[in-house]
Parts: sequence; C-alpha cells; structure tokens
Amino acid sequence: MGEDAAPSVLLERLRAGDAAAFRAVYEQHGAPIFRFLTRLCGRRELAEDLFQETWMRFARHARTLRPDTEPRAWLYTVARNLVRSHARWALVDAAGVAALASWWYLEAPSAAPHEAAVGADAGRRLERALGRLPIAGREVLLLVAAEGLAVDEAARVLGITPEAARQRLHRARAELARCLPKEDET
Repeated sequence: MGEDAAPSVLLERLRAGDAAAFRAVYEQHGAPIFRFLTRLCGRRELAEDLFQETWMRFARHARTLRPDTEPRAWLYTVARNLVRSHARWALVDAAGVAALASWWYLEAPSAAPHEAAVGADAGRRLERALGRLPIAGREVLLLVAAEGLAVDEAARVLGITPEAARQRLHRARAELARCLPKEDET
C-alpha cells in the first residue's frame, strides 16, 4: 500500500481495517501532524502525548469514517481539538498555563556552524512571534503556511468558512509581521 493509491481506495482500505492503509496514512501524515502539534502547544512532551492520542483515535475510528472523509483534514482536526481540550484543562492548573507559554525549538541541521546559529536564532524569533499570536491566528497560519494545507482545507479543519479562514490568515500574517521587527530589537 503506497502513497500512490487513490485517496478513495486508501479510505476504502482503512474502512475495511487494512493495517497497510493505516501505515500509509501514518507515513504520509505523521511528521506534519507532530510538527503541527509541537508548534501549536509549545511543549514537545505534550505534543508527543497528543500525537499518540491523535493516532489512537484515528485507529479507533478508521472503520467508521464517512466515505467522503479526507484523512489529513480529519487528523489535523483531531490534533487541534486535543490541544484545545488540553488547554482548557490546563487553565485550571496555573503551572500548566506557564508551561504552555514556553516554546520548544525545532532546529534543522546545517552544514556550517555560523549558518546553524543564524538559522536557529531566526527560528527562535519566528517561534516567539508565533507564540504571541492569538490561538485562532496561530492555528490557521500553521495549517496553511507551515503544513501546506489549502485555505479551504484549513477552514474545514477549523470548522469555519473559507472566507473566515482567509480573514484570520490575513490578520495573522499582519500581526506576525508586526511582531518580527520587535524580535530584531531584542
């Protein structure tokens, strides 16, 4: 079962309980879902837990997915909802709130030490600026810009209209642009 399988065939195989189809979806979407969770919730340990829960739910519900379900959108929706649910419960715990404010920085390896340092610094500044965005803006920006979803697909994940998603994305990009120069001053 490869990535070349038509989405409808893959979905049929998932609904039939085909483990190879599940593995194909995991191989295709596992890394982007984990990256989204890590950047959205800001803590790698929490992202790992929510990532595992996302895939457990996918395994539990794969046989009952509607025939028109898009697995990628389904997974992002579940991951987003898990982050939001966790955040609601974390509000009860003041220490949990403080922990959510810290960001885990994922740095790509570079050939030259100087390039790695410059890239790591730019990445940290971008992650801090993302952390300053309201969650609604951060979600749409990460889904579209970082994870490569189309605005219409991101709108389905977020449960909003495509026009609302475009507006949120526009506002998030503008706010991010305002935050980044402030990062250069620090």
